Amino acid sequence: MKKWLKRIRGAVGMGLTWAVAWLGLGALLMLPLGFPAVEFLIGALGFGALGLMGGTVFSVVLQITEGRRTFNELSLPRFAVWGAVGGFLMSLPVITTFSSLTLALLNVGITSILAAGC
Repeated sequence: MKKWLKRIRGAVGMGLTWAVAWLGLGALLMLPLGFPAVEFLIGALGFGALGLMGGTVFSVVLQITEGRRTFNELSLPRFAVWGAVGGFLMSLPVITTFSSLTLALLNVGITSILAAGC
């Protein structure tokens, strides 16, 4: 039982770490657009929520694929690949809301690149 609690704590910690990074990125992206304060805050928090979800998905993917290894045994490119996979999986439910395939693929690409960077 302690093993599962440790994994859940790790997933939440990874999600919160990504949430902070994505919140900052959302704020930087929305700042030059000149939105009013409320819309700016909602947009930045939306990015933070996506980061929380992405970090949690990444943590689950990492646990499933590399569960027997420690962080020291994993290379940076491997982390980036699993981050991109997590970003791809995170964007799958959103794809159905887009009216065109181009917008859906753009969303998947951007989300995967951002997740790989995290």
